[in-house]
Amino acid sequence: MKIAVYPGSFDPITNGHLNIIERTIKIVDKLIVAVAVDSKKSTLFSAQERT
Repeated sequence: MKIAVYPGSFDPITNGHLNIIERTIKIVDKLIVAVAVDSKKSTLFSAQERT
């Protein structure tokens, strides 16, 4: 089973993020998108809003 992890802050999520996700799910069995929090970065959306 192929598993991939895609970590990022995704704040905001972009078409580039979505493109990577769409291409990756075609070649792996499971994709884990890990929404991270960067305390040094000011955010537009809370972590809860991004999940």
